[in-house]
Amino acid sequence: MPSALLNNSDPATFSYDDWVSFAENFEIQSGLFINGSYVDSQSGETFDAINPASGDVIASVACADTADIDAAVSSSKVAWDDGRWRYMPPRERMNILLRLADLVDEHAAELALLDSLDMGKPITDCLTIDIPEVSVSLRFFAECIDKVSGDITNTDASALHMIQHEPLGIVGAISAWNYPLLMAIWKVAPALAAGNCVVLKPSERAPLSCTRFAQLFIEAGGPAGVFNVVNGFGHVAGKALAMHMDVAKISFTGSTAVGKKLMTYSGESNLKRVALETGGKSPQIFMSDLADLDQAVDIAIAGIYDNVGQVCNAGSRLLVHKDIHDAFVEKFIEKSKQVYQPGHPLDPATSLGPMVSLEQRDGVIEKVEAGIKEGAKLEFGGEIPSDLTHGAYIQPALFTQVTSDMSIAQEEIFGPVVALIKFDDEAHALSIANDSKYGLAASVWTSNLNTAHRMTKAIEAGVIWVNCFGDGDMTQPFGGYKQSGNSRDKSLECFTAYTQSKSTWINLA
Repeated sequence: MPSALLNNSDPATFSYDDWVSFAENFEIQSGLFINGSYVDSQSGETFDAINPASGDVIASVACADTADIDAAVSSSKVAWDDGRWRYMPPRERMNILLRLADLVDEHAAELALLDSLDMGKPITDCLTIDIPEVSVSLRFFAECIDKVSGDITNTDASALHMIQHEPLGIVGAISAWNYPLLMAIWKVAPALAAGNCVVLKPSERAPLSCTRFAQLFIEAGGPAGVFNVVNGFGHVAGKALAMHMDVAKISFTGSTAVGKKLMTYSGESNLKRVALETGGKSPQIFMSDLADLDQAVDIAIAGIYDNVGQVCNAGSRLLVHKDIHDAFVEKFIEKSKQVYQPGHPLDPATSLGPMVSLEQRDGVIEKVEAGIKEGAKLEFGGEIPSDLTHGAYIQPALFTQVTSDMSIAQEEIFGPVVALIKFDDEAHALSIANDSKYGLAASVWTSNLNTAHRMTKAIEAGVIWVNCFGDGDMTQPFGGYKQSGNSRDKSLECFTAYTQSKSTWINLA
Protein backbone atom coordinates (compact mmCIF):
# COMPACT_ATOMS: atom_id res chain seq x y z
CA MET A 1 0.00 0.00 0.00
CA PRO A 2 1.57 3.38 -0.98
CA SER A 3 2.47 5.64 1.94
CA ALA A 4 0.25 8.47 0.72
CA LEU A 5 -2.77 6.16 0.71
CA LEU A 6 -1.86 4.76 4.10
CA ASN A 7 -1.47 8.14 5.76
CA ASN A 8 -4.67 9.52 4.23
CA SER A 9 -6.85 6.56 5.24
CA ASP A 10 -8.30 5.49 8.55
CA PRO A 11 -5.61 3.23 10.01
CA ALA A 12 -8.17 1.59 12.29
CA THR A 13 -9.53 -0.15 9.18
CA PHE A 14 -6.20 -1.62 8.04
CA SER A 15 -5.79 -5.36 8.00
CA TYR A 16 -2.68 -7.40 8.67
CA ASP A 17 -2.16 -7.74 4.91
CA ASP A 18 -2.41 -3.95 4.47
CA TRP A 19 0.31 -3.36 7.05
CA VAL A 20 2.57 -6.06 5.63
CA SER A 21 2.17 -4.68 2.10
CA PHE A 22 2.98 -1.17 3.25
CA ALA A 23 5.99 -2.32 5.24
CA GLU A 24 7.39 -4.16 2.22
CA ASN A 25 7.14 -1.08 -0.01
CA PHE A 26 7.93 1.72 2.44
CA GLU A 27 11.17 3.65 1.90
CA ILE A 28 12.79 4.20 5.28
CA GLN A 29 14.96 7.27 5.90
CA SER A 30 18.00 5.97 7.74
CA GLY A 31 20.49 8.83 7.69
CA LEU A 32 21.48 11.24 10.41
CA PHE A 33 19.41 14.43 10.41
CA ILE A 34 21.73 17.42 10.73
CA ASN A 35 21.06 21.04 9.82
CA GLY A 36 17.73 20.30 8.18
CA SER A 37 18.59 17.35 5.96
CA TYR A 38 19.53 13.68 5.97
CA VAL A 39 23.24 12.93 5.77
CA ASP A 40 25.47 9.87 5.98
CA SER A 41 27.79 9.47 8.92
CA GLN A 42 31.20 10.99 8.23
CA SER A 43 32.85 7.60 8.66
CA GLY A 44 30.31 5.87 6.42
CA GLU A 45 29.60 3.40 9.20
CA THR A 46 26.12 1.92 9.61
CA PHE A 47 24.32 -0.50 11.90
CA ASP A 48 21.36 -2.75 11.19
CA ALA A 49 17.90 -2.03 12.48
CA ILE A 50 16.45 -5.47 13.24
CA ASN A 51 12.78 -6.42 13.28
CA PRO A 52 12.48 -8.37 16.57
CA ALA A 53 9.42 -10.25 15.31
CA SER A 54 11.35 -11.88 12.48
CA GLY A 55 15.04 -11.15 12.89
CA ASP A 56 15.05 -9.47 9.46
CA VAL A 57 17.06 -6.33 8.76
CA ILE A 58 14.71 -3.36 8.34
CA ALA A 59 17.35 -0.85 7.30
CA SER A 60 21.04 -0.01 7.51
CA VAL A 61 21.14 3.08 9.72
CA ALA A 62 23.87 5.71 9.64
CA CYS A 63 25.98 5.32 12.77
CA ALA A 64 27.28 8.51 14.35
CA ASP A 65 30.60 8.88 16.08
CA THR A 66 32.25 11.86 17.78
CA ALA A 67 32.70 13.76 14.51
CA ASP A 68 28.99 13.52 13.73
CA ILE A 69 28.05 14.65 17.24
CA ASP A 70 30.37 17.65 16.74
CA ALA A 71 28.66 18.44 13.45
CA ALA A 72 25.19 18.24 14.98
CA VAL A 73 26.10 20.33 18.01
CA SER A 74 27.87 22.87 15.79
CA SER A 75 24.72 23.16 13.68
CA SER A 76 22.68 23.80 16.81
CA LYS A 77 25.30 26.25 18.11
CA VAL A 78 24.95 28.39 14.98
CA ALA A 79 21.17 28.31 15.35
CA TRP A 80 21.45 29.20 19.02
CA ASP A 81 23.87 32.04 18.48
CA ASP A 82 21.86 33.75 15.75
CA GLY A 83 18.66 33.34 17.77
CA ARG A 84 16.54 31.94 14.92
CA TRP A 85 14.54 29.90 17.45
CA ARG A 86 14.98 31.39 20.91
CA TYR A 87 14.28 34.96 19.70
CA MET A 88 11.39 33.92 17.48
CA PRO A 89 8.13 35.52 18.73
CA PRO A 90 6.64 33.10 21.26
CA ARG A 91 3.35 32.67 19.44
CA GLU A 92 5.18 31.90 16.20
CA ARG A 93 7.25 29.24 17.94
CA MET A 94 4.03 27.89 19.43
CA ASN A 95 2.35 27.72 16.03
CA ILE A 96 5.24 25.71 14.57
CA LEU A 97 4.96 23.11 17.32
CA LEU A 98 1.19 22.98 16.90
CA ARG A 99 1.63 22.43 13.15
CA LEU A 100 4.14 19.73 14.01
CA ALA A 101 1.49 18.01 16.17
CA ASP A 102 -0.91 18.20 13.22
CA LEU A 103 1.69 16.57 10.99
CA VAL A 104 2.17 13.78 13.51
CA ASP A 105 -1.57 13.15 13.33
CA GLU A 106 -1.46 13.16 9.53
CA HIS A 107 1.46 10.71 9.47
CA ALA A 108 0.26 8.62 12.42
CA ALA A 109 0.06 5.40 10.44
CA GLU A 110 3.58 5.82 9.08
CA LEU A 111 5.11 6.66 12.47
CA ALA A 112 3.23 3.81 14.13
CA LEU A 113 4.50 1.40 11.49
CA LEU A 114 8.10 2.48 12.05
CA ASP A 115 7.85 1.93 15.80
CA SER A 116 6.15 -1.42 15.33
CA LEU A 117 8.77 -2.68 12.87
CA ASP A 118 11.69 -1.31 14.85
CA MET A 119 10.71 -2.25 18.38
CA GLY A 120 8.09 -4.99 18.00
CA LYS A 121 5.24 -3.11 19.66
CA PRO A 122 1.77 -4.19 18.46
CA ILE A 123 0.58 -1.84 15.73
CA THR A 124 -2.70 -1.25 17.56
CA ASP A 125 -0.83 0.01 20.63
CA CYS A 126 1.30 2.30 18.46
CA LEU A 127 -1.80 3.74 16.80
CA THR A 128 -3.99 4.13 19.86
CA ILE A 129 -1.46 4.93 22.59
CA ASP A 130 2.02 6.02 21.50
CA ILE A 131 1.44 8.28 18.51
CA PRO A 132 -1.65 10.05 19.89
CA GLU A 133 0.32 10.78 23.07
CA VAL A 134 3.11 12.28 20.94
CA SER A 135 0.59 14.80 19.60
CA VAL A 136 -0.80 15.49 23.06
CA SER A 137 2.70 16.13 24.41
CA LEU A 138 3.59 18.51 21.59
CA ARG A 139 0.38 20.50 22.03
CA PHE A 140 0.73 20.68 25.82
CA PHE A 141 4.25 22.10 25.71
CA ALA A 142 3.46 24.37 22.77
CA GLU A 143 0.70 25.90 24.85
CA CYS A 144 3.14 26.45 27.73
CA ILE A 145 5.28 28.81 25.68
CA ASP A 146 3.50 32.07 26.50
CA LYS A 147 2.09 30.91 29.84
CA VAL A 148 5.30 31.08 31.87
CA SER A 149 6.10 34.62 32.91
CA GLY A 150 8.83 36.24 34.95
CA ASP A 151 8.51 38.26 38.14
CA ILE A 152 9.05 41.79 39.32
CA THR A 153 9.78 41.54 43.02
CA ASN A 154 8.61 43.92 45.72
CA THR A 155 11.85 45.84 46.25
CA ASP A 156 12.66 49.33 47.54
CA ALA A 157 11.46 52.13 45.26
CA SER A 158 15.07 52.92 44.39
CA ALA A 159 15.46 49.68 42.41
CA LEU A 160 13.70 47.50 39.88
CA HIS A 161 14.30 43.77 40.21
CA MET A 162 13.23 41.41 37.41
CA ILE A 163 13.46 37.62 37.32
CA GLN A 164 13.24 36.11 33.84
CA HIS A 165 13.19 32.53 32.59
CA GLU A 166 15.52 31.91 29.67
CA PRO A 167 16.36 28.77 27.66
CA LEU A 168 19.52 26.90 28.60
CA GLY A 169 21.12 26.66 25.14
CA ILE A 170 21.77 23.31 23.47
CA VAL A 171 20.05 20.31 25.06
CA GLY A 172 21.31 16.81 24.40
CA ALA A 173 18.50 14.26 24.65
CA ILE A 174 19.16 10.52 24.90
CA SER A 175 15.92 8.57 24.66
CA ALA A 176 14.82 4.99 25.27
CA TRP A 177 13.59 2.28 22.93
CA ASN A 178 10.52 1.02 24.77
CA TYR A 179 8.30 3.88 23.53
CA PRO A 180 10.62 5.05 20.75
CA LEU A 181 9.03 8.29 19.58
CA LEU A 182 7.00 9.11 22.70
CA MET A 183 9.93 8.94 25.12
CA ALA A 184 11.94 11.15 22.79
CA ILE A 185 9.13 13.72 22.54
CA TRP A 186 8.80 13.91 26.32
CA LYS A 187 12.27 15.49 26.14
CA VAL A 188 12.31 17.19 22.76
CA ALA A 189 8.94 18.98 23.07
CA PRO A 190 9.58 20.87 26.34
CA ALA A 191 13.16 21.66 25.37
CA LEU A 192 12.10 23.14 22.04
CA ALA A 193 9.10 24.90 23.54
CA ALA A 194 11.36 26.62 26.06
CA GLY A 195 13.50 27.98 23.20
CA ASN A 196 16.43 25.59 23.30
CA CYS A 197 18.11 23.87 20.38
CA VAL A 198 18.12 20.06 20.65
CA VAL A 199 20.40 17.23 19.56
CA LEU A 200 18.60 13.91 20.01
CA LYS A 201 20.31 10.54 20.15
CA PRO A 202 17.56 7.94 20.07
CA SER A 203 18.24 4.41 21.17
CA GLU A 204 20.10 2.41 18.54
CA ARG A 205 17.49 -0.31 19.06
CA ALA A 206 14.63 1.82 17.70
CA PRO A 207 15.70 5.08 16.01
CA LEU A 208 13.59 5.14 12.84
CA SER A 209 10.52 7.09 13.94
CA CYS A 210 12.69 9.78 15.55
CA THR A 211 14.64 10.26 12.34
CA ARG A 212 11.41 10.67 10.38
CA PHE A 213 10.01 13.05 13.01
CA ALA A 214 12.96 15.39 12.50
CA GLN A 215 11.93 15.90 8.89
CA LEU A 216 8.38 16.70 10.01
CA PHE A 217 9.81 19.45 12.23
CA ILE A 218 11.24 21.13 9.13
CA GLU A 219 7.97 20.63 7.25
CA ALA A 220 6.16 22.36 10.10
CA GLY A 221 8.34 25.44 9.64
CA GLY A 222 11.04 24.67 12.18
CA PRO A 223 14.37 26.30 11.30
CA ALA A 224 17.27 24.12 10.21
CA GLY A 225 19.82 23.38 12.90
CA VAL A 226 17.39 23.81 15.77
CA PHE A 227 16.60 20.09 16.00
CA ASN A 228 19.11 17.44 14.96
CA VAL A 229 18.94 13.63 15.27
CA VAL A 230 22.08 11.49 15.45
CA ASN A 231 21.72 7.71 15.51
CA GLY A 232 24.47 5.75 17.15
CA PHE A 233 25.62 3.70 20.11
CA GLY A 234 25.61 5.00 23.64
CA HIS A 235 29.25 4.33 24.47
CA VAL A 236 30.34 6.42 21.46
CA ALA A 237 27.68 8.88 20.32
CA GLY A 238 25.93 9.13 23.68
CA LYS A 239 29.17 9.70 25.53
CA ALA A 240 30.34 12.29 23.00
CA LEU A 241 27.07 14.21 23.42
CA ALA A 242 27.28 14.03 27.22
CA MET A 243 30.91 15.20 27.19
CA HIS A 244 30.42 18.01 24.67
CA MET A 245 31.42 21.42 26.01
CA ASP A 246 28.69 23.24 24.07
CA VAL A 247 25.84 21.14 25.46
CA ALA A 248 24.11 22.80 28.41
CA LYS A 249 21.96 19.87 29.55
CA ILE A 250 21.63 16.14 29.04
CA SER A 251 18.18 14.62 29.43
CA PHE A 252 18.19 10.82 29.61
CA THR A 253 15.75 7.94 29.91
CA GLY A 254 17.29 4.52 30.35
CA SER A 255 19.13 2.35 32.82
CA THR A 256 20.38 3.50 36.21
CA ALA A 257 23.90 2.32 35.36
CA VAL A 258 24.10 4.57 32.29
CA GLY A 259 22.52 7.44 34.22
CA LYS A 260 25.37 7.30 36.73
CA LYS A 261 27.90 7.47 33.89
CA LEU A 262 26.22 10.57 32.48
CA MET A 263 26.58 12.35 35.81
CA THR A 264 30.29 11.50 35.75
CA TYR A 265 30.60 12.85 32.20
CA SER A 266 29.01 16.10 33.32
CA GLY A 267 31.63 16.51 36.02
CA GLU A 268 34.42 15.67 33.59
CA SER A 269 33.23 18.25 31.05
CA ASN A 270 31.35 21.51 31.71
CA LEU A 271 29.07 20.70 34.67
CA LYS A 272 26.10 20.51 32.32
CA ARG A 273 22.77 19.77 33.93
CA VAL A 274 21.80 16.11 33.92
CA ALA A 275 18.15 15.05 34.06
CA LEU A 276 17.66 11.32 34.60
CA GLU A 277 14.63 9.05 34.39
CA THR A 278 16.03 5.63 35.10
CA GLY A 279 14.96 2.26 36.49
CA GLY A 280 12.00 1.06 38.48
CA LYS A 281 10.59 -1.87 40.42
CA SER A 282 7.15 -0.52 41.14
CA PRO A 283 4.96 -2.16 43.82
CA GLN A 284 1.21 -2.53 43.47
CA ILE A 285 -0.26 -3.00 46.95
CA PHE A 286 -3.60 -4.77 47.25
CA MET A 287 -5.23 -4.34 50.65
CA SER A 288 -7.89 -6.80 51.82
CA ASP A 289 -10.63 -4.13 51.71
CA LEU A 290 -10.21 -3.23 48.03
CA ALA A 291 -13.57 -2.62 46.36
CA ASP A 292 -13.43 -4.87 43.30
CA LEU A 293 -11.03 -7.80 43.13
CA ASP A 294 -11.72 -8.54 39.47
CA GLN A 295 -10.97 -4.97 38.44
CA ALA A 296 -7.82 -4.92 40.57
CA VAL A 297 -6.54 -8.13 38.97
CA ASP A 298 -7.32 -6.86 35.47
CA ILE A 299 -5.33 -3.69 36.04
CA ALA A 300 -2.52 -5.57 37.79
CA ILE A 301 -2.16 -7.75 34.68
CA ALA A 302 -2.06 -4.70 32.41
CA GLY A 303 0.35 -2.94 34.74
CA ILE A 304 3.07 -5.52 34.15
CA TYR A 305 2.29 -7.21 30.83
CA ASP A 306 1.62 -4.11 28.73
CA ASN A 307 4.45 -3.57 26.24
CA VAL A 308 5.82 -7.01 27.23
CA GLY A 309 6.83 -5.54 30.58
CA GLN A 310 9.29 -3.20 28.88
CA VAL A 311 8.13 -0.21 30.91
CA CYS A 312 10.23 1.64 33.48
CA ASN A 313 7.30 2.03 35.87
CA ALA A 314 5.86 -1.45 35.25
CA GLY A 315 4.02 -2.75 38.31
CA SER A 316 6.24 -5.80 38.55
CA ARG A 317 5.90 -6.37 42.30
CA LEU A 318 2.40 -7.38 43.37
CA LEU A 319 2.03 -7.10 47.14
CA VAL A 320 -1.16 -8.93 48.13
CA HIS A 321 -2.74 -9.10 51.59
CA LYS A 322 -2.83 -12.61 53.03
CA ASP A 323 -6.63 -12.57 53.32
CA ILE A 324 -7.15 -12.20 49.57
CA HIS A 325 -3.92 -13.81 48.38
CA ASP A 326 -5.28 -17.14 47.18
CA ALA A 327 -8.30 -15.63 45.41
CA PHE A 328 -6.07 -12.99 43.80
CA VAL A 329 -3.61 -15.58 42.47
CA GLU A 330 -6.41 -17.79 41.14
CA LYS A 331 -8.03 -14.90 39.27
CA PHE A 332 -4.65 -13.64 38.00
CA ILE A 333 -3.81 -17.02 36.49
CA GLU A 334 -7.23 -17.44 34.90
CA LYS A 335 -7.47 -13.90 33.49
CA SER A 336 -3.91 -13.94 32.14
CA LYS A 337 -4.89 -16.80 29.84
CA GLN A 338 -7.45 -14.55 28.17
CA VAL A 339 -5.20 -11.62 27.29
CA TYR A 340 -1.65 -10.81 26.23
CA GLN A 341 -1.06 -13.74 23.97
CA PRO A 342 1.99 -13.23 21.74
CA GLY A 343 1.44 -12.63 18.03
CA HIS A 344 2.76 -10.74 15.02
CA PRO A 345 2.93 -7.01 15.80
CA LEU A 346 1.41 -5.99 12.45
CA ASP A 347 -1.71 -8.02 13.18
CA PRO A 348 -4.25 -5.53 14.61
CA ALA A 349 -5.54 -8.28 16.91
CA THR A 350 -2.15 -8.82 18.58
CA SER A 351 -1.93 -7.62 22.18
CA LEU A 352 1.61 -8.81 22.93
CA GLY A 353 4.49 -8.48 20.50
CA PRO A 354 8.07 -9.68 20.83
CA MET A 355 10.65 -8.15 23.10
CA VAL A 356 12.92 -5.59 21.50
CA SER A 357 15.72 -8.07 20.80
CA LEU A 358 16.84 -11.64 21.31
CA GLU A 359 19.40 -10.34 23.79
CA GLN A 360 16.66 -8.70 25.86
CA ARG A 361 14.52 -11.83 25.74
CA ASP A 362 17.38 -14.10 26.76
CA GLY A 363 18.17 -11.80 29.68
CA VAL A 364 14.59 -12.16 30.91
CA ILE A 365 14.80 -15.96 30.62
CA GLU A 366 17.96 -15.87 32.77
CA LYS A 367 16.10 -13.87 35.44
CA VAL A 368 13.24 -16.39 35.37
CA GLU A 369 15.70 -19.23 35.87
CA ALA A 370 17.28 -17.34 38.75
CA GLY A 371 13.88 -16.94 40.40
CA ILE A 372 13.27 -20.68 40.22
CA LYS A 373 16.69 -21.42 41.75
CA GLU A 374 15.99 -18.98 44.60
CA GLY A 375 12.87 -20.92 45.55
CA ALA A 376 10.03 -18.88 44.08
CA LYS A 377 7.18 -20.82 42.47
CA LEU A 378 6.74 -20.24 38.74
CA GLU A 379 2.98 -20.47 38.22
CA PHE A 380 3.17 -20.06 34.45
CA GLY A 381 5.16 -18.57 31.58
CA GLY A 382 8.75 -17.53 31.12
CA GLU A 383 9.33 -19.72 28.08
CA ILE A 384 9.62 -19.13 24.35
CA PRO A 385 6.30 -19.80 22.57
CA SER A 386 6.61 -23.00 20.55
CA ASP A 387 5.00 -21.42 17.47
CA LEU A 388 7.04 -18.19 17.61
CA THR A 389 10.63 -19.37 17.90
CA HIS A 390 11.84 -17.15 15.04
CA GLY A 391 11.43 -13.86 16.93
CA ALA A 392 12.21 -12.39 20.35
CA TYR A 393 8.98 -13.69 21.88
CA ILE A 394 8.42 -14.81 25.46
CA GLN A 395 5.38 -15.93 27.41
CA PRO A 396 4.36 -13.67 30.33
CA ALA A 397 5.32 -15.17 33.68
CA LEU A 398 4.01 -15.16 37.25
CA PHE A 399 6.02 -16.06 40.36
CA THR A 400 4.40 -16.67 43.73
CA GLN A 401 6.01 -17.54 47.07
CA VAL A 402 8.41 -14.65 46.49
CA THR A 403 10.33 -12.99 49.31
CA SER A 404 11.64 -9.45 49.14
CA ASP A 405 15.29 -10.51 49.20
CA MET A 406 15.04 -12.54 45.98
CA SER A 407 16.60 -11.13 42.82
CA ILE A 408 13.26 -11.19 40.99
CA ALA A 409 11.88 -8.86 43.70
CA GLN A 410 14.87 -6.51 43.67
CA GLU A 411 16.21 -6.30 40.11
CA GLU A 412 14.52 -4.52 37.24
CA ILE A 413 13.82 -7.37 34.81
CA PHE A 414 12.27 -5.12 32.12
CA GLY A 415 10.16 -7.96 30.86
CA PRO A 416 6.76 -9.60 31.51
CA VAL A 417 7.64 -11.19 34.84
CA VAL A 418 5.56 -10.73 38.02
CA ALA A 419 6.93 -11.21 41.52
CA LEU A 420 3.91 -11.71 43.81
CA ILE A 421 4.57 -11.27 47.54
CA LYS A 422 2.14 -12.00 50.38
CA PHE A 423 2.00 -9.51 53.28
CA ASP A 424 0.37 -9.52 56.71
CA ASP A 425 -0.59 -5.91 57.41
CA GLU A 426 -0.08 -2.31 56.34
CA ALA A 427 3.28 -1.90 58.04
CA HIS A 428 4.53 -5.11 56.45
CA ALA A 429 3.37 -3.95 53.00
CA LEU A 430 5.11 -0.59 53.36
CA SER A 431 8.32 -2.27 54.49
CA ILE A 432 8.32 -4.47 51.39
CA ALA A 433 7.34 -1.62 49.05
CA ASN A 434 10.21 0.59 50.23
CA ASP A 435 12.74 -2.25 50.27
CA SER A 436 14.16 -1.25 46.89
CA LYS A 437 16.85 0.98 45.48
CA TYR A 438 14.21 2.27 43.08
CA GLY A 439 11.32 4.64 43.72
CA LEU A 440 9.64 5.43 40.43
CA ALA A 441 5.98 4.51 40.92
CA ALA A 442 3.54 2.57 43.09
CA SER A 443 -0.15 1.93 43.61
CA VAL A 444 -2.41 1.27 46.58
CA TRP A 445 -5.75 -0.52 46.33
CA THR A 446 -8.08 0.11 49.26
CA SER A 447 -11.60 1.33 50.06
CA ASN A 448 -10.38 3.27 53.09
CA LEU A 449 -9.38 6.88 52.43
CA ASN A 450 -7.39 7.08 55.64
CA THR A 451 -5.41 3.98 54.66
CA ALA A 452 -4.76 5.38 51.20
CA HIS A 453 -3.58 8.70 52.61
CA ARG A 454 -1.24 7.13 55.16
CA MET A 455 0.28 4.74 52.66
CA THR A 456 0.81 7.25 49.87
CA LYS A 457 2.61 9.49 52.36
CA ALA A 458 4.84 6.62 53.46
CA ILE A 459 5.71 5.11 50.06
CA GLU A 460 9.03 6.29 48.64
CA ALA A 461 8.08 6.91 45.01
CA GLY A 462 7.59 9.84 42.68
CA VAL A 463 4.27 8.71 41.17
CA ILE A 464 1.58 6.96 43.22
CA TRP A 465 -1.84 5.79 42.07
CA VAL A 466 -4.77 4.88 44.28
CA ASN A 467 -7.24 2.27 42.98
CA CYS A 468 -5.72 2.50 39.51
CA PHE A 469 -2.36 2.12 37.80
CA GLY A 470 -0.81 4.14 34.99
CA ASP A 471 -3.55 6.78 34.88
CA GLY A 472 -2.76 10.46 34.37
CA ASP A 473 -2.35 13.26 31.86
CA MET A 474 0.21 15.86 30.85
CA THR A 475 -0.24 17.84 34.07
CA GLN A 476 1.25 14.92 36.01
CA PRO A 477 5.01 15.08 36.73
CA PHE A 478 6.57 11.72 35.88
CA GLY A 479 9.78 10.70 37.62
CA GLY A 480 11.09 8.95 40.67
CA TYR A 481 12.90 8.90 43.98
CA LYS A 482 16.19 7.24 44.88
CA GLN A 483 17.93 5.48 41.95
CA SER A 484 14.93 5.95 39.66
CA GLY A 485 16.28 9.35 38.68
CA ASN A 486 16.43 13.01 39.59
CA SER A 487 14.03 14.76 37.22
CA ARG A 488 10.46 14.85 35.95
CA ASP A 489 8.99 14.40 32.49
CA LYS A 490 5.61 15.84 31.42
CA SER A 491 4.02 18.76 33.34
CA LEU A 492 4.89 22.43 33.75
CA GLU A 493 7.67 21.40 36.13
CA CYS A 494 9.37 19.64 33.21
CA PHE A 495 9.00 22.70 30.97
CA THR A 496 10.63 25.08 33.47
CA ALA A 497 13.46 22.59 34.00
CA TYR A 498 14.61 23.41 30.46
CA THR A 499 14.99 27.07 31.46
CA GLN A 500 17.22 28.99 33.83
CA SER A 501 16.40 32.09 35.84
CA LYS A 502 18.13 35.42 35.33
CA SER A 503 17.99 38.07 38.01
CA THR A 504 18.33 41.67 36.81
CA TRP A 505 18.67 44.45 39.40
CA ILE A 506 18.29 48.01 38.08
CA ASN A 507 19.36 50.93 40.22
CA LEU A 508 16.75 53.68 39.80
CA ALA A 509 18.29 56.11 42.28
